[in-house]
Amino acid sequence: MTTNRVKAVFLDRDGVINGTVMRRGAPRAPQDLDEWRWIDGVHETLPALHASGYLLIVCTNQPDVARGWQTREQVEVFHRHIVSALPVARIYACFHDGADACACRKPKPGMLLAASADFNVDLAQSFMVGDRASDIEAGRAAGCQTIHLRHATDAQPPVGAHHEIGDLRELLGIIR
Repeated sequence: MTTNRVKAVFLDRDGVINGTVMRRGAPRAPQDLDEWRWIDGVHETLPALHASGYLLIVCTNQPDVARGWQTREQVEVFHRHIVSALPVARIYACFHDGADACACRKPKPGMLLAASADFNVDLAQSFMVGDRASDIEAGRAAGCQTIHLRHATDAQPPVGAHHEIGDLRELLGIIR
């Protein structure tokens, strides 16, 4: 007996679904809904991907919880906000910091592998979309095609993704 495997688009959260806020000298997650802003094109692009048969799953590192800069409850407010506005099946979050050496924190593929098991995802037919090297590394490690979303303020060089885009809406020309 064969089971049908699904195609998924895995998305990072901060910088891909919502904008970041400069804090402590780096782009960080918003602290509350007053700082929240959607990335341009997210409300058109994600529903179109979902309508094309892709399962949408968010995989996000949220180390500010481990660092004591944000509570898990604050993060969950954002996640409820996302799920209420977009056709996202589930949000997987790693609340650890790099020193915790967990299996879920990107660049390790733990969240993608967990989602694959939970939803019977065919990773080879799926995509990981992120704005950081760690997102791309996690997608590659899981066996997905990878898409790097560049931002105008990016100082980092290209990260070796399968595709590079400068606007989220460009996903619709890549993912079919």
